[in-house]
Amino acid sequence: MPARKEILEVAGREVAVSNPDKIFFPELGLTKIDLVRYYLAVAEGALRGVDGRPMALKRFVNGADGEFFFQKRAPSSRPDWIETVELQFPSGRTAHEIVVRDAAQLAWIVNLGCIDLNPHPVRADDLDHPDEFRVDLDPVPGVGWSQILEVAVATRDVLEEFGLRGWPKTSGSRGVHVYARIERRWTFPEVRRAAVALAREVERREPDLATSKWWKEERHGVFLDYNQNAKDRTVASAYSVRPTPDGRVSTPLTWDEVPGCEPEAFTIRTVPGRFEREGHPWAGIDDAGGSLEPLLELSAQHEAAGFADAPWPPQYEKQANEPPRVQPSKKRGGPPTPEGIVPPPAPGKTAGPTGRRRTTMPLIEIARAATEREALEGLERWRGKHPTVVPHLEPADVMVDSMRGRSTTWTRIRVNLRHVPEDERPLQEELEIDYDPWEGVEWPS
Repeated sequence: MPARKEILEVAGREVAVSNPDKIFFPELGLTKIDLVRYYLAVAEGALRGVDGRPMALKRFVNGADGEFFFQKRAPSSRPDWIETVELQFPSGRTAHEIVVRDAAQLAWIVNLGCIDLNPHPVRADDLDHPDEFRVDLDPVPGVGWSQILEVAVATRDVLEEFGLRGWPKTSGSRGVHVYARIERRWTFPEVRRAAVALAREVERREPDLATSKWWKEERHGVFLDYNQNAKDRTVASAYSVRPTPDGRVSTPLTWDEVPGCEPEAFTIRTVPGRFEREGHPWAGIDDAGGSLEPLLELSAQHEAAGFADAPWPPQYEKQANEPPRVQPSKKRGGPPTPEGIVPPPAPGKTAGPTGRRRTTMPLIEIARAATEREALEGLERWRGKHPTVVPHLEPADVMVDSMRGRSTTWTRIRVNLRHVPEDERPLQEELEIDYDPWEGVEWPS
């Protein structure tokens, strides 16, 4: 018996929603068709965040609790009214990605299982010059929501002093995004360079709250992730639903709303009503394009003072002025004398918290999970087993890493016991969650 489809009339077109009754948010009892109807209810706002931009498809074919995968290439089987544009990635490869301009196209990609929307910061008619400057405020585990909001306000103030208007939204996850429209005059490396300068300036003004440090062992407070402005990076756009149990939404705000906002208030159930009552707080964003010249001048001042480029993500080519891509704790001078140890793996595993690398830090591994939520649940179980250890841990001691798998990411959690007295440090135990992203893969001999 063929699977049921529901046909929707959207923007003068027929959009087929396959398996409309498939549960996408189990705790809410919401289905795929509920997700499609959410996006149609906020389409004016959601389209403003993606209009004319190529988009990487982040597909949750089994709902928010299932695994996801990124699909950069547009499906070969698609209606003739689905627009695409060819992108070239830092690797040199190319792909045709989908460009959304109307509500029918929006509903069509949501039907593919795209819970959140992940557009590039460029328009399809000029893929080399971003018009969107993105500030991603990423808190270290344990940082309170109020501190994140303080850093958001500090970011707004710095942007304004350097001639840009910031537009805030909740990320729908743990942080806050602040966007600024910019003139289409600068390349990706120049936009990222401006983002590094901004991050360092916010850190200078709020040293106890914010950080521009790339390496997790050096971070504290809220990290301003400048690398989200590198080419081929995407961020969940305005009105994107996130794959959380309560269906949180990355929701645009006014600055007056920021100090008292609570992220759990903005969900797939509440945001349509808010949008109907109050409209889109970012309605004027496309008329607010500004110049990056003041931030680039600040970057030049930093360079003249001896600041090197900040580290790039590992998949990018090494840059001329970039510092060595090695964690500070692993830097060595003089003869290459081995330091530290290779921490033992968990029972039944062949690799431990650092793989084959040595470290001087007392690291243990807690979980390897398909999703961050499962990994954090494992961390909570571990905390319950070691109540005397937990008070010694600082936020930066708990490292939650997104790892690359075959076609998706998985989550690893490690704990640094450096602040725990040696005689109280727990040994490496079996993993609380033991997920193997490579299970079933047949490797060539």
